[in-house]
Amino acid sequence: MSLEQSDPEAFEIVRLEQRRQTEKIVLIASENHTSSAVLEATGSVLTDKYAEGYPGRRYYGGVECVDLAENLALERVARLFGADHANVQPHAGAMANMAAYRALLLPGDRVLAMNLSHGGHLTHGAGFNFSGKMYEFAWYGVDQESERLDYDAIEAQAREFKPKLLVAGASAYPRLLDFVRLRAIADSVGARLMVDMAHIAGLVAGGVHPSPVPYADVVTSTTHKTLRGPRGGLILCKEELAKKVDAAVFPYMQGGPFMHAILAKAVCFQEALQPAFTVYARAVVENASVLASSLQSCGVRIVSGGTDNHLMLLDLRDTKLNGKQAQEALDQVQLSTNKNMLPFDPLPPAETSGIRLGTPAATTRGMGATEMEQIAAWITRRLTAPEDNAEADKIADEVKDVAATFPVPGVPDLVPA
Repeated sequence: MSLEQSDPEAFEIVRLEQRRQTEKIVLIASENHTSSAVLEATGSVLTDKYAEGYPGRRYYGGVECVDLAENLALERVARLFGADHANVQPHAGAMANMAAYRALLLPGDRVLAMNLSHGGHLTHGAGFNFSGKMYEFAWYGVDQESERLDYDAIEAQAREFKPKLLVAGASAYPRLLDFVRLRAIADSVGARLMVDMAHIAGLVAGGVHPSPVPYADVVTSTTHKTLRGPRGGLILCKEELAKKVDAAVFPYMQGGPFMHAILAKAVCFQEALQPAFTVYARAVVENASVLASSLQSCGVRIVSGGTDNHLMLLDLRDTKLNGKQAQEALDQVQLSTNKNMLPFDPLPPAETSGIRLGTPAATTRGMGATEMEQIAAWITRRLTAPEDNAEADKIADEVKDVAATFPVPGVPDLVPA
């Protein structure tokens, strides 16, 4: 019996989400649209199977098929990123980071990571997160004038703080990361280097961002975002750390892996190994550049003056709106964004002075430079007249018309409600 027949209420939620994704343009940098193949694997019968342990070393019988699935994912991801060893069992990026810390640290050890308010991540030592409670963190940030990382300042801070682990990677930093310099900084103080590439994994896979794998002791990532796979996490590491990483995932942190998600990860890794994915990754970056420059031409200030990757931060401090208000105003015109802290932000996280934009999802739908210029115009029109309801309705209709010409992968054609 289908979901529509067995549970109409649950089916209606799926239908509503399909309509939301189809009619809106997703500009949230951490979101993307998966392929039909990834969705099919995610919804497969592998969800039924318990498989604690690792291929060939399970605690359950009947694992011959899921062993094939996990080995397929492991082989593909190692080939995709050129890694010595991989673990594809983490349920999410946060779990991947928790396991990586366990493999590299003891409770109370010192870690130097990027400041959350400057573009870092909750799991990089936020006081209300497990990471900040288990380890002693200090944070580096961007230079106030350039709004870019100052690697000389990071090195000086590392020499003073003497961390056991240096963490790189961000959720809202629009510039390339210098992994060669970060490795040198870690070595200068006898620290390990961990890179959280959750946001840029697809760009690394597509060859449009330098890879951290040759330089980092451990690399963590999600499998969604720019990698365009199912929601989940992964860990890559040097061979010397393989046993510690695997033990930190199971049995330390997780029980049974999500075998349906692992199969879907294998599918997304195979997609990312294709030449078409390189074209996609290049288009994501090109679209971000066009969107940022178009917004600047409309008078919008972009943090650090632009972007080198898939995202950008809009500085709203000279406008009538804070980030929360801007997010809500844009959502009303079918543009999905998120409020975001700016470096040295005077407002609290619940409000913020900025919004974050990203191009992965719109690029997946086939949008290009022309659409990026139009999106910039819509954003500017909406943010300069947030109380004009008639103008909002007009923009919303225009967005829907454009969105209708770019289907969302995996979402069937919808009949009118």
